[in-house]
Amino acid sequence: MSDKLKIRKQVKETLSALSKPLYEDYSYKIARTLFADDDWIMAKTIGIYVSRQPEVDTYQVIRKAWEQGKQVVVPKSNPIDKRLSFRTLMEFSQLETVDYGLLEPIEALTSEVNGEMIDLLIVPGLAYTKEGYRLGFGGGYYDRFLTHYTGKTLSLAFPPQIISHFPIEVHDIPVSKIITNHEVIV
Repeated sequence: MSDKLKIRKQVKETLSALSKPLYEDYSYKIARTLFADDDWIMAKTIGIYVSRQPEVDTYQVIRKAWEQGKQVVVPKSNPIDKRLSFRTLMEFSQLETVDYGLLEPIEALTSEVNGEMIDLLIVPGLAYTKEGYRLGFGGGYYDRFLTHYTGKTLSLAFPPQIISHFPIEVHDIPVSKIITNHEVIV
């Protein structure tokens, strides 16, 4: 088993042991810190994934963006070329379940937004280094997208997701900032 696979397995196990009260508490504190962050405040269009446990809850983040009049765009994956596009999301009923139980926008109900229009991209990941390198879930979709993306990036993470190191590859692009429930790592 490769180092990356071992780390993915270990982090998933640690996160799945997080109690529901802690999960909710940490997610709330992370969201509160995000809402006070300048990158969030300045952003008009937010690119964000639709979370599923054990990821930090993004539903409350999406709701807050709507309340604040921000445009929310969520990823749609194309398994053929392993690329991401982002589509507007105005209500959760515009989502459908796709491969691996992920929720993605229904194409007929949403419109595509050019990646250059995204002011702040909230990038998912399983593990992170303090330098902002991320270990994703293995599909490489975000790595491909980030090579052409020039806006601000950040990730939301629970403390067990911050690890000292893992193998970094040439194509890996770090996020600019990581927000946990007790610190902002830049």
